[in-house]
Amino acid sequence: MAINFEEISFQIITFAGEAKSKAFAAINSAESNQFAAAWQEIDLAYKAIIAAEKVHLEVIQQEAQGVKHEFSVLFMHAEDQMLTSQSTIDFAERFINIYKLINDKCNNKTNNK
Repeated sequence: MAINFEEISFQIITFAGEAKSKAFAAINSAESNQFAAAWQEIDLAYKAIIAAEKVHLEVIQQEAQGVKHEFSVLFMHAEDQMLTSQSTIDFAERFINIYKLINDKCNNKTNNK
């Protein structure tokens, strides 16, 4: 079964872009002390990145089964977008936790006065 690398690549890029956008939305929500909204955005980011990973896995499975594919710069770009989106989600989670910690500490100081 031949793979349409252009179609697969754009699917990965689309899902990865959505994941990255959701991760940044999560950071923005956390910065505004909207932590429930931030975690909802992270959940959406994970759904999008999982969709990208599933599309990517199709190519990997074919390679594992011995199907040889020609090198595609577009596919390499898609992989790069997917990997940076995964990192962005990881960093977004850390930012949410840091903003929450700062918020909690500031509220404790205010309440203790």
